[in-house]
Amino acid sequence: MRKMTVLAALAVGLQGISATADSLRIDNATIMTMGGMGTLQGADILIEDGEITAIGSDLSEAADRVIDANGAIMTPAMFAGATTTGLVEVNAVRESVDSSVTETPLSKLHVEFDVRRAYSPLSSLHAITRTEGFGYTLLAATGGQYSIAGVGSLVDFDGGFDSFSGDDTVFIDVDGYASRKVGGSRAAHWMLLEGAMADLDGRASEQEYLTHAGRDVLKRLKSDGIFVFAANRAADIKQVIRFADEHGINAVIVGAREAWMLAEELADSDIAVMVNGLDNLPADFDSLGSRLDNAALLSNAGVTVMFTSDETHNARKIRQGAGTAVAYGMDYDLALQAMTTTPADVFGGKSRVLAVGNSADLVVWSGDPLEVTSYATAVVIEGELTSMESRQSKLLERYLPEDAGMGRAYINR
Repeated sequence: MRKMTVLAALAVGLQGISATADSLRIDNATIMTMGGMGTLQGADILIEDGEITAIGSDLSEAADRVIDANGAIMTPAMFAGATTTGLVEVNAVRESVDSSVTETPLSKLHVEFDVRRAYSPLSSLHAITRTEGFGYTLLAATGGQYSIAGVGSLVDFDGGFDSFSGDDTVFIDVDGYASRKVGGSRAAHWMLLEGAMADLDGRASEQEYLTHAGRDVLKRLKSDGIFVFAANRAADIKQVIRFADEHGINAVIVGAREAWMLAEELADSDIAVMVNGLDNLPADFDSLGSRLDNAALLSNAGVTVMFTSDETHNARKIRQGAGTAVAYGMDYDLALQAMTTTPADVFGGKSRVLAVGNSADLVVWSGDPLEVTSYATAVVIEGELTSMESRQSKLLERYLPEDAGMGRAYINR
């Protein structure tokens, strides 16, 4: 058995995706369980075969590796928001972008477009996102030919090709920018969506809005799936509330910059939102009502709030957004839940609470996880201590100057 500090554990040269051990014990941590046990001071956690098997003080069970956290904060692994991680490598390189379909042979709504068929866990984005403390994301379809972008779901950053979980989720754009895809008016989004629902129910006239495959997928989604609507303007959010109520669907709104104007209605309709806590100044005419206390106003009204950053390549900004939301009035515990456990609950994933019997997906932090200066010192995914090496860390190692002169790449070795 080896016992070491968190930093020492990372310095032993973990290579590849993770360092595998049958058992791992982390001692003397401030464990924010995000569950019924609350926050435990100076506590230990035992991990065996990928699961948490014990949490408490002064655990005596032996483990293959033991790490002393020195009182550092431990949380569940964080949620990276709605991203295209594993679908997009370089935005400017077409063959590395698989998040949207823009041309299809049939002029119909292609609900059956499923981005999970293009997902790759070998993307370089996985490593850097994991090292920043994130354990899972909502794999999102983006853009698209018409209002409906496609289907995705939650996916874990455990390196697996089939690490999907939770409910099937369809992504729908109903904002002003996307109106250019449907003839120029955002009202056309709802014309097409109502037509699709009529097609599904056998009420369509001579116009068929769905393919046969799409009809089967939409029927399943209406029964057991989740509809994620991209909308920022209060008027568009109002239409989402109406549509969800009329058709009995489980709706979530992403963006939601003006959602604070309809906080009570969203709470009454049990519609969750995903917001960027850094949204302040208007980005367009759909977001003139942007404000930094949006998340706080929504949460305080009883709306389920989650965070996203709109940037797959910079998921770390989500923590800053959550911290900003707290600074502007959101409850700290609810903000941390929004970053860890709430998305799994909303989208039907496995429990992210640090509790006996749950999967060991956790992070040890250098400080407060919602402080922008804090960083992950150890990340455990599916019970395995993850390597903190990424493309960025390799570049840093290569080009970091050893002295005031030339960088390491130019020094004889």
